[in-house]
Amino acid sequence: MTVRRSIITFVMLMAPRAALACPVCFGQSDSPLAKAMNLGILAMLVVVAGMLASFASFFIYLSRRARLADQSPAEGSRRSILEGTGPQERTAQ
Repeated sequence: MTVRRSIITFVMLMAPRAALACPVCFGQSDSPLAKAMNLGILAMLVVVAGMLASFASFFIYLSRRARLADQSPAEGSRRSILEGTGPQERTAQ
C-alpha cells in the first residue's frame, strides 16, 4: 500500500507542470478560458458581497428593533398616540 502511494506521488511530482497550467500562465490573457475564469471570480465575489450585505442589514435591523424595545413605556404610548396606533384601534370588533 505504501509502495503504491509512493510510486503515485513520484509520478505526479515528475509530471510536467505545463500540463497543469492555464492559458493565463502562458500569457494568453484574452483566451476564452481566461475570460470564463474572470467571470467565475466575479460571480463568487458577487455572492460573497451579497451575503455580507445581508448579514450587515440583518444586524442593523436587530439593533434598531432593540433600540425601539428599550424605549420607556410613556414615550412609546406618546408615540403611538401621535401615529394613530393607540389601544382603541386594537380592540376586538
